[in-house]
Amino acid sequence: MPTTCAIINCYSRGGRDKKHFYCIPKVICGQGKAAEQKSERRRRAWIAAINRANVRSYEPLRVCSDHFISGKPHPYDESHPDWAPNKHLGYDGNESPTKAPARHARLQNRKNGPKKKEAALGLFELQKGKEATQKTEAALSLLELATHLEGESDAQVPETPTVEEELMVTEELELANQEIIALKQENKQLIEQNECLNIIQKMKANSPEDFKDDNDKVKYYTGLPRFVTLMALYTLLAPEMGENQTSSLSKFQRLSLTLMKLRLNLSITDLSYCFGVCKTTISNAFVDTLNVMYVALQPLICWPDRDELRETMPMVFRKHFGRRVTCIIDCFEIFTECPSNLTARAQTWSNYKHHNTAKYLIGITPQGSVCFISEGWGGRVSDKQLTANCKFLDNLMNGDLILADRGFDIQEMIVLVGTQVKFPSFMRGKKQLNATEVESTRKIADVKIHVERVIEAVRQKYIILGATVPIDYLMSKCDNRCTFLDKIVFVCCALTNMCPSVVPFD
Repeated sequence: MPTTCAIINCYSRGGRDKKHFYCIPKVICGQGKAAEQKSERRRRAWIAAINRANVRSYEPLRVCSDHFISGKPHPYDESHPDWAPNKHLGYDGNESPTKAPARHARLQNRKNGPKKKEAALGLFELQKGKEATQKTEAALSLLELATHLEGESDAQVPETPTVEEELMVTEELELANQEIIALKQENKQLIEQNECLNIIQKMKANSPEDFKDDNDKVKYYTGLPRFVTLMALYTLLAPEMGENQTSSLSKFQRLSLTLMKLRLNLSITDLSYCFGVCKTTISNAFVDTLNVMYVALQPLICWPDRDELRETMPMVFRKHFGRRVTCIIDCFEIFTECPSNLTARAQTWSNYKHHNTAKYLIGITPQGSVCFISEGWGGRVSDKQLTANCKFLDNLMNGDLILADRGFDIQEMIVLVGTQVKFPSFMRGKKQLNATEVESTRKIADVKIHVERVIEAVRQKYIILGATVPIDYLMSKCDNRCTFLDKIVFVCCALTNMCPSVVPFD
């Protein structure tokens, strides 16, 4: 059977006419998904150009070279006019033979436009002198004008989109959707990174700006109630701290790490990571800053003036004792590591806590502020013995009234001074207390609980006092009886005095 052309109204025949005939392209399989999709698009474009009903029933069909501008199909470039038959298609609405090449040329110009601009810019860099610069700029202007005119000419000429153009638009939409999905994922990652950065920013404690307008952060890291209080403390200590040329930490950083160590009992390793310095630097900064604080905060713990006490006496004390109460005393203990020395181990063992401890006498005013803190003693010492040997009795005056627990039987020691001590009644040798003793014990218990609240507030604000302290903190130099633990306890009590009182005035 002779070969004929499948185009409508084309009577070319093989053997008779010296023309080439080309088969409808088939879908290519086995060379990858991209090649298969491209060949499928080309096949659909040929079938659309032939425009016959039931074209698949006439296969194999061929198209002669008369229907291609260059005389043969172009199998690689989808934008080429000969990608599919486009000339003398034999039905109404067929494409003009001059439109496809012109559109292809314009497309190539648009693709090559950036390359031409880069070439012009390269020429501009190589040429020297004012004249070369002006010529290059003129060339660029003309090139942009030509590109603009071509774009306008494309907009002015209405063209009917072909099958390949519709396929290209579909592919561009798919790519755009993929880019949108990728951008959404990137946006989600950036949001998560921003949240992490906000968390890291909240954890920073390197400058006053890190605490400003965040009283909760100040309270968590330092135990102080407000940012203003923190800055007041820094203003007090900064002149005494001095400049350390060998340290990479600023004065505020040294103060903040010391407060964080007292407040949260963070390890030296943890603080070294937070501030980005070695552990030795952190340890030295903590010791030096605490020594400065111990000296500078001495005025915060002082024996109260009697007239000031009477003017500010809380109502709960006035109700039961008038204005006579000067101080409420009690002892608290801090766990320590077990000493290797047997004598020290025996002196620090507490039968009450069943642990090696350091024992301190604390005195508070009726207003709830710490007015006395003793040096540390071994946990074995009794409350009475500690009170008699810690210089507490030197502060008492005639007419003072001291409230204490049952273990503070010091009335014989202070009777010559004219001071009175009240403590709950004993049950020793009695079946029960009489009405007077019960009422007196109740009144003392109502107000004595405030010293326990202050002790608990100090422990909760500064967790280092609730932990087991190293044995090194109990060492003292020969010329100074005050140990490093004594300084820690004193500073924690002084900082507690900078916070609101636990005792209500009303």
